Amino acid sequence: MKTVRFNSLLAISATVAALVGLPVASVLANIFSGGTGDTWAHLAATVLPEYVSNTLWLCLGVGCGVIVLGVATAWLTAMHDFPGRRFFEWGLVLPLAVPAYVLAYVYTDFLQFVGPLQTWLRDTFGWSKADYWFPDVRSLGGAVTMFVFVLYPYVYMLARTAFIERASGMLEAARTLGQGAWRSFFRVSLPLARPAVAAGATLALMETLADYGTVSYFGVQTFTTGIYRAWFSLGDRIAAAQLAAALLGFVVLLLALERFSRGRARFHNTTGRNRPMAGRRLRGWHAAAATLVCALPLCVGFLLPAGLLLRLALLEGDAQFGERFIGLARNSFVLAGLTACIAVGLALLLAYGARLSKGVPARALNRLVGLGYAVPGSVIAVGVLIPVTRLDNWLAGQWQLWFGSNPGLLLTGGIAALVYAYLVRFLAVALQSVGSSLSKITPSMDDAARSLGLGQGETLRRVHLPMLRGSLFTAALLVFVDVMKELPATLVMRPFNFDTLATQAYTLASDERLAEASTAALAIVAVGLLPLMALSRQIARSRR
Repeated sequence: MKTVRFNSLLAISATVAALVGLPVASVLANIFSGGTGDTWAHLAATVLPEYVSNTLWLCLGVGCGVIVLGVATAWLTAMHDFPGRRFFEWGLVLPLAVPAYVLAYVYTDFLQFVGPLQTWLRDTFGWSKADYWFPDVRSLGGAVTMFVFVLYPYVYMLARTAFIERASGMLEAARTLGQGAWRSFFRVSLPLARPAVAAGATLALMETLADYGTVSYFGVQTFTTGIYRAWFSLGDRIAAAQLAAALLGFVVLLLALERFSRGRARFHNTTGRNRPMAGRRLRGWHAAAATLVCALPLCVGFLLPAGLLLRLALLEGDAQFGERFIGLARNSFVLAGLTACIAVGLALLLAYGARLSKGVPARALNRLVGLGYAVPGSVIAVGVLIPVTRLDNWLAGQWQLWFGSNPGLLLTGGIAALVYAYLVRFLAVALQSVGSSLSKITPSMDDAARSLGLGQGETLRRVHLPMLRGSLFTAALLVFVDVMKELPATLVMRPFNFDTLATQAYTLASDERLAEASTAALAIVAVGLLPLMALSRQIARSRR
């Protein structure tokens, strides 16, 4: 009986891994496909160099920005004591609740010529348009700024954990050797935190490459905007797939650079002492500077945009608020809730199968499933639509043959294909959360359950599930929020006349109806705060 159950779980893992890898395989299979000579030649001669240049500049700017901002705030809150530190410890993660495209909409309204800031400057100083220069937020530099202030928490969280874990023994040894605070930081703490900083920066850059709403709204041509244009404007799915393959190449290159940059270096803490150090007390202008450095990203990335969204929603209002908004919220919640439930169920099966097998194949399949999160939503959308559309057409033909009627598009005509794309993208989030929690349950509990006559299924239901309840809820919440914010895949794959809060905010903002977009954007931000509240509590307890 054990062998049958093991094989069945391994078969489930192999099936899920194949379904997750299918969109990527579909994209790669179209790299050398024919039929796109004119379209591809046109793209290569006109916009492809701009796609490559803008993508590289975005990666360079965002990478440098999130590293500087994330490391600075992590070092200050982990290793120093200053006014407001306890608030900033958890408050600095709040910008993750604001999607980059929402931040773009808010600051466009705030910083444009007729916006509140420039209007105040002209009224205060009596200036006219020709009397002053103001930077254009809808530019490549503006897009980099939006991404930096939204994505720096990835570096902040990982770097802060690395600083705290390696604080006591290493730094005390450095100080006994006569190293000051700055020398200890650059020669000890920062090199030891390098893997965490690189991992956080890589996550931020993958989010940057996957973005569509911000770069499209700012008019910055990248591979994601090119994929959307090739699919909908030019009607060429092969060209869209080839652009998606090029974008996927950027992601693979990014992951490879992060891995090989470490070389043979290893980063171990051999002191055996991990107790947190007492923070160095800052006074005078040092304390004021530390408070200002931590307050700036929090204000720019969360407090100011949240306040501006609330102001737009309350003062100018949304003409579509009411039945239309309820319908959009219902669509978003149905998609997010359905995806979260399926993702948690599959993640539990995959993680439990790997635990039972204790072999290489199951772990390798789970790693393959985890790679889905590194694939941008636009790439997944193209990779899903090509094979699923063919399957849809085949099913319609079979239905016509057997029943004499045309059922329409069964998969792409509804939400099934869209949920599939979400699962490919976000199943890794649930699997990471469930797998890490399941690994903390000692195997002796499984042995004790079997000695009492419980099979594998009963052990999972009566022993593991009660202990995993919190992690299952956390995993579902994370997937739920990610689906609520996902824009590229939703724009490409949503059924006709089916909108969500994310697509509504994007559509209204694109039409310069920013006040009407505020309620949908504010709802997305409010939902995004839910997992961050739990994360903030964990960060606040980490020092203790």
